[in-house]
This record gives sequence, C-alpha cells and structure tokens, in this order.
Amino acid sequence: MILPLFRRPGRTIDALYGAIVAQARAAHFYAEMGVPDTVSGRFDMVLLHVVLVLRRLRQGEAKERALAQGLFDAFCRDMDHNLREMGIGDQGLPKHMQRVGEAFYGRAQAYEAALGADAGEGALAQALARNVYPDTANGLCAVTLARYVRKAAEVLGTQPLAALAGGVMSFPEPGFHRAVTE
Repeated sequence: MILPLFRRPGRTIDALYGAIVAQARAAHFYAEMGVPDTVSGRFDMVLLHVVLVLRRLRQGEAKERALAQGLFDAFCRDMDHNLREMGIGDQGLPKHMQRVGEAFYGRAQAYEAALGADAGEGALAQALARNVYPDTANGLCAVTLARYVRKAAEVLGTQPLAALAGGVMSFPEPGFHRAVTE
C-alpha cells in the first residue's frame, strides 16, 4: 500500500526521460534540419533536450531540483547502457563515461550561456554548429535548430513545474522553425 509512494519519482523520471528521447528521435531533426543521423547526432539531440528540461527544473524548489538530478542520473544510466550495447566492456566504460560527462557539461554550459539574456542571437547557432554539426559547417541548419531550441526553452518555461514534477511535459513541433534566407 505504501510502496507506490516510493515508486513515484522513478515513474516521473521515466516519463520525462521517455518524452525527451522521443522528441530527440523526431525524424524532422535528421531529415529536415540536417542533424547527422549517427550515434553522435542522436547523442547530441538527447543531450540538448535533457539540458533544456534540466534548465527548467532548476528554476523550481528543492523537489524539482531533486527531480533534475534524477533526470541527469537517468541520462547517465542510458548512456552507460548504450555504450555497453555498442560493445564497450567494463574496462573501457569509465573512460567513455568520462567523455560523456565532459561532453554533457561542456555543451550544457555553452547552451546555457547562449540562451542567457546577454547572449546575442548568433551565439546559440554557433554553439549548435560547433557541437551538432561539427563536420558539415551548415550554418543555415544551425540557425534553424537554434530557433527550435529557443522555442522549446520558451514552451518549457510556460509549463507549470508541478506538471513536470508529475511527469507531464511537451515540446514544440520541430518543423515550424525553418530559417528564412534572404
């Protein structure tokens, strides 16, 4: 009878992380926005969405910040699991997880700074070009993705923290953020 009370945070984290992964896998990112459909490209899209949700949860109180930590832990467990599925053994796993952590914190810092009030419009596109599109130098795709990221941050910012704490969250459709060329 009391056990469901202890399972709730896990279900909430699973729901949030599941929504993040589902959004990161949206075909539009790969087919229309030019995100490389590779392990690295998919990693970057999951990481980007995790950063956006963590950013929103950190605006809350202790309960939401604890949920943010649980969400980050779920991300790390998922990366660990995926690395093992790709054939990384116990001996090499710590080195690969260290790289995952470095990538996460480096990108999170860059995206947070670029989304900040003092950042110029091009800062986010530059950060995305550097991280998501490192081999293509596709500035137009980076601008389009930056518009989506700003909209996603805005949409997440309007969602009540209580809804997120209940495992309910939504992202904007990625297809409505095309860059305009003139």
